[in-house]
Amino acid sequence: MLLGEYFHNIDAKGRIILPSKFRSELGERFIVTKGFDGCLYGYSVDEWKNIEDKIKTLPQVTGKDVRNFTRFFFSNAIECEIDTQGRILISSSLREFAELSKEVAIIGVSSRIEFWNKAKWQSFSENQDADDIAEKMALLGI
Repeated sequence: MLLGEYFHNIDAKGRIILPSKFRSELGERFIVTKGFDGCLYGYSVDEWKNIEDKIKTLPQVTGKDVRNFTRFFFSNAIECEIDTQGRILISSSLREFAELSKEVAIIGVSSRIEFWNKAKWQSFSENQDADDIAEKMALLGI
């Protein structure tokens, strides 16, 4: 399970150190793609395959939202390899999308990690209302 919040700097070449706890969970290769809320998602190869299998069962021909999501999610995906210094290279288009320029928050979200511009993550995190979230989760039976 991917848990926790870490802060690292991204270098001029677009490389960032991945926390060792995440490296052991994700493996030597994993997938990074555009996520929601202006961040990037990172998935292990196995988890990526699970998502891919689920999406393949959806109605691609008649489901416009499915087609749009599939394009958004898969066309922007890259495979990352961890180098000997524990870093990964994030493409310039993904860095631009998530506004990753210096300080990056890397957070664990159960089955994935997320890469955030640190200031955006702090703002997002500070503006969450725990009581409101709890009420909505109760409606889902959690």
